[in-house]
Amino acid sequence: MPPPSVLFVCLGNICRSPLAEAALRAAAKRAGAGLLIDSAGTGDWHLGHAPDRRAQAVAARAGIDISTLRARQVAAEDFRRFDHIVAMDRQNLADLRRIAPLDGRARLSLLLDHVPGRAGQSVADPYFGEAAGFETTWHDVTAGTQALLRLLLGPD
Repeated sequence: MPPPSVLFVCLGNICRSPLAEAALRAAAKRAGAGLLIDSAGTGDWHLGHAPDRRAQAVAARAGIDISTLRARQVAAEDFRRFDHIVAMDRQNLADLRRIAPLDGRARLSLLLDHVPGRAGQSVADPYFGEAAGFETTWHDVTAGTQALLRLLLGPD
């Protein structure tokens, strides 16, 4: 049986979704869990670009290098390839629902839906703010990915 697979999605794939990808990779490694993890954006503005330097900095403070990640856009095949497609905010979730092919198998959710008491909440987009916003985003994606990992691994 293939490992569980997760695709994280934000708007441009240079801030929130690569941070979520990095947080889940790190948590899965610590747990010894084999997962297929990726990230993408609904928009195409940053295709091929590395994550925002502020996202790279907040990940580096957690001991994670995301400098080699490159932005890509969500594709129809992603809905067939991944078990879970996890949006960072309600608008991207709505966009994913709109573009999902009829034969897609991925379960769609918001990242913070997996955190008790945070269902329906969005991870704030730090792109147009100061560097401190990336710390808040890192906190949210870390909480969300830890809760998601518990779901993926099931009860002990």
